[in-house]
Parts: sequence; structure tokens; C-alpha cells
Amino acid sequence: MVIGIDANEANVTQKVGTGQYAFELIKHLYILQDIKKEKIKFILYLKSTPSDKFPEENNYWEYKVLPGRGFWILTSLMPRLLKSDHYLPIISRVPQVCMIHDLGYLKFSEQFNLKDYWQLKYWSAISISISKYIISPSKSTKNDIVRHYKNASKKVKVIPHGYNKKLFNENINNLIVRQIKNKYRISENYLLFLSTLKPSKNIEGLINTFSVISKKYPKYNLVIAGKKGWMYETIFKKVEELGLSGKVIFTGYVKEEEKPFLFAGAMAFVLPSFWEGFGMDILNSMACKTPVLASNTASIPEVAGKAAIYFDPNKTDSMVNAISKIIEMPVGEYNKLVKLGQERVKSYSWEKCASKTYEVLKLAGEKN
Repeated sequence: MVIGIDANEANVTQKVGTGQYAFELIKHLYILQDIKKEKIKFILYLKSTPSDKFPEENNYWEYKVLPGRGFWILTSLMPRLLKSDHYLPIISRVPQVCMIHDLGYLKFSEQFNLKDYWQLKYWSAISISISKYIISPSKSTKNDIVRHYKNASKKVKVIPHGYNKKLFNENINNLIVRQIKNKYRISENYLLFLSTLKPSKNIEGLINTFSVISKKYPKYNLVIAGKKGWMYETIFKKVEELGLSGKVIFTGYVKEEEKPFLFAGAMAFVLPSFWEGFGMDILNSMACKTPVLASNTASIPEVAGKAAIYFDPNKTDSMVNAISKIIEMPVGEYNKLVKLGQERVKSYSWEKCASKTYEVLKLAGEKN
């Protein structure tokens, strides 16, 4: 059997979200195949030369760089592969698998540029329709898929994401924590938001909340870490309008190897998203012994369970209460929350994710 993967998401330099998922999945599929030694060959299709962080080629692992621009999937990829990604080639001689991270754009269309919205809506619908199997990172996303595309009910396989245990763990060097804080000019006490700057993350709602928090607890700063996505301009304007320029710190894109130290130095990680297909940084934060404050929406409660403090992302008072609770929390109660997080992350791993994905890809390739 030959399994082909569109590996372009994993090949970008500044990986976030789907890119990080794709990279970790590919890395662990490679490790898994090395252990299993089954008669399966993986071919990874790319637009450009593979990153030097990708696994080395061998007799069961190969990279193919396909020339082409624009509609690369249509002009260069089709119809070569079984594919684990958000969009599939419309016509293919082989069964296909797609990964649908979330369908939040169907509910919050105003949070996307018109072109991006229509592309997401129709390409995803086509991919869901023609795929043999659909991988979803959470039951919440699966329920959304089935609700919007009833014919997909028997095709969806829920496979949760994992986290990098070697990078995100409790063994954090405090000296490096201080170095990272100095690099980004972060004070001793701070709340951390880490993700791409885009409307779905509700960063403006978080800033409004922090304008209240900063008056109650003036020693705290808000660190907003992550690269610019789209429709982010109003985020910076909001900080200026509320007079928070000296209290809100924007780091820009943060390298993966720096993230554990940002988590470890924070009082809490705050995820105020309107929706998340999974929310990988929930696991990263908990693994670094930093409590999570998060929206009570979509997949987030499913992922974090009882190890997070929840709030309504649409209500400033609810967010203020959650943040106030963690700041005022007695040390013993705070430590209990940390331990709940450490226990929670034990349920997740990239090894499990890769193993389950491996089986779905094999199943898709079997003869009917």
C-alpha cells in the first residue's frame, strides 16, 4: 500500500495550529512505521524542498516536490493520493481522507474575508463529500460536521491531538524563563494569551476584560503572543483606545522552543476563543504547570475537562470573574488546579494520534 500526504502545512517556517498538527503527525507516523515495518510506503507531496526538520527518506518514506502555483491541489496534486488535510483533490483514482479541524466559519462568517470564507465553505464541503473518511480532533467538531453534512455521519473518526512531551513539561529552567521574559520585556506578573491574532480568538474581548483587571490588579500585565493572522488591526487600536499600551505586551510570533518558558512564567494561560476545533495550547500550558482559563464553548471543555476555569467569552463580567479568581486563589487551591492539569494531559499524546490516524489511512486503502 502507498499512502500519500499533502505535507505543505507542515513545511512552513512559522508553524501554528494546523501546521504544528501536520508536522507532529508526520513525525510520529514516521516513527510508527519504523516500529511496525509494515509493507506500506509513505509519499509526502510538497510545493517546495522539504524542511531539514523532516524525517530522512528511506525505503518506506519519500518526498516528492511537485512544481506548480496557484491552484496547486488541482494542477499538481490531483489525482495522486490519500490525503490528510483540509482540502482534497476533486477527482482522484484513490480513496481519500481529509482532516477537518473545525467548522467555526459557518457560524462566524463575519470573522473572515469574503474570499477566504467562500473557499473554506465550498472546498471543505467538497472534501467532506468525496472523502472515504474524515478525521476530526474532537467530538464537538464531529457533531458540527454531522449537523451540517448529514451524509458524513458514518465517515467521521475522532482523533484528538497530542502535545510535545519533550518540550512542554514541568522541568522548566527558571533561568531561561527570566531570559525569555527579558527578551520580550515582560514584568514578573502576567497573564498569557498565545495564538494567531484573528477575530475568532476574541482578543478584543480579552483586552476589554483586562482593562478592568488592570485597575483591580495594577501589578499584572497581559502578554499577547502570536503572529498576525487576518483582520487584526482593531486589536492594536483597542489597546491604544483603552490606554493600555504600557500594560499589554505584543511579542509577535514566538518560536516553538520559547513557548514552554512563556507558559511557565505566567500566572495563567487565557484562551477566550469564540470557538476552537481542539486548542492544542491548552495541553501545552497544563503540561508546563500553568492553569488554564478558557471559554466554555465548542471543544474546549471537552479537551480541558475539570482542569480549567471557564467563562462566557461573550460576557466581560464572566471573564473578569475567572481571571480575578485565579489571581486571588490561595496557593493550595492553585496547586490543586495545576495537578488536575498535569493529570489531564496524560490522556493525550502524538503517539496515540499517529497510531489512530495510521489505522484510518490503512482502512481507507483497503479494498471494499
